[in-house]
Amino acid sequence: MSSLSRFLFILTIAVAFQICNAAENTRPNIVLVMSDDQGWGQVGYYDHPLLKTPNLDEMAANGMRFDRFYAGAPVCSPTRASFLTGRANDRTGVYQHGNALRLQERPMPRAMQQAGYATGHFGKWHLNGLRGPGVPILGNDKYHPGRYGYDYWLSVTNFFDMNPTLSRNGSFEEFNGDSSVIIVDEALEFMERQSNADKPFFTTIWYGSPHSPMVASDSDQKAFTHLKETDRNHYGELVAMDRSIGNLRKGLRELGIEKNTLVWFCSDNGGLKVTPESVNGLRGRKGTVYEGGLRVPAIIEWPNVISEAAISKTPAGVVDIFPTIVAIAGLPKSAMLQPQDGQSLKNSIEGRIPKRRKKPLSFRFMEAGALVDNQYKLVTQKLGSGEYEMYDLAKDPKEGTNVIDSRPEIAKRLVAVFEKWSKTVDASDEGKDYPEGRLTDPNPRRMFWTDLPGYEPYFEEWKKRPEYESRLKDK
Repeated sequence: MSSLSRFLFILTIAVAFQICNAAENTRPNIVLVMSDDQGWGQVGYYDHPLLKTPNLDEMAANGMRFDRFYAGAPVCSPTRASFLTGRANDRTGVYQHGNALRLQERPMPRAMQQAGYATGHFGKWHLNGLRGPGVPILGNDKYHPGRYGYDYWLSVTNFFDMNPTLSRNGSFEEFNGDSSVIIVDEALEFMERQSNADKPFFTTIWYGSPHSPMVASDSDQKAFTHLKETDRNHYGELVAMDRSIGNLRKGLRELGIEKNTLVWFCSDNGGLKVTPESVNGLRGRKGTVYEGGLRVPAIIEWPNVISEAAISKTPAGVVDIFPTIVAIAGLPKSAMLQPQDGQSLKNSIEGRIPKRRKKPLSFRFMEAGALVDNQYKLVTQKLGSGEYEMYDLAKDPKEGTNVIDSRPEIAKRLVAVFEKWSKTVDASDEGKDYPEGRLTDPNPRRMFWTDLPGYEPYFEEWKKRPEYESRLKDK
């Protein structure tokens, strides 16, 4: 090869590398943030009587606010399964809190990892089949975040509060301070490393707040001194969490990557029984399929695309996150396991908000079920019973009047849609969606971590920690 030919060959390779690198750099960074037990009404922008959330309010004022956004289920683990898969929780084997997510699923972080994104998870996990207060995840855990496509993780099994012990890819570390602030700071360090390497990142930040046992600093409780202790701490945790949202947004600006970073915030289920009430007058709360158990606050901020504040009143939900990210990142539809229960919201994010949703949002949780089809909502308290309620959410958002008898044609249609959908969920639950056509792990664990031998060496030390004391007193 002549010197000129060699030069041209090297130049061609260099240009191709630069083109590939530039294409990679234009792909948006993705940051998905989820609170734990925050009710629909627990944000300042819905005029909460006590709680101030200036950072969430600023996100909403600069981004897209969803006023009818639904969790995947009315409790945490099922929603987390829907979050990562775009599928109803019962399809994935996560029927209730503490179930492990089947390894046969095709989760979002793995798809992003295969697309060249650096993937990181920070905070609560609760998809590894362990119940009880959050403990750091063992490095050899069959269901740790790395098994689902995360390159890097700093996590705990379940809820966590002040001064947590976390697991960094299987190595336990102790931290001092508020858990929300800690995991955001750690996530920002991860994002900085990827930004310096010109690599797009996909990051999930799952808070442990304001879930029980509710422990907040004295300064964060100052605005709530007239409330009882648990409620003071509950709202104090939300103050700290909102502050960490501010830290996240500031950190992205300081890194100079805020414009090409999509930040999507929501809660994992409806609110708790606290004072002031958490769901802004909606019926029900966490654990129910009424609006108070399923509807949650949600905001997307993405300056490169959302240049003016927008409000969507069209139903959307956690199941839409994966299809939306697939569309935004240009991933093939094969990245998602079928059937999918969500739909892409890319058009809405780009300013083309539809007045009606095409695909109903359907839910199954334990014996209950629900279907949201724009104006109307179908509810059953016992799957298979044939007994339903129906509400006109446009006129009756608090679900006070059952209109099933006065709208028989609409009710008949919604019942047929729901029952047809539910049969597909039954088929999924038998493993028919997977390439094997069956379940290779038919009974993922659901147990207390105190019954797992790998944690026994830590029992004596952890008995001194207030969050574990009651669980370990007989160990």
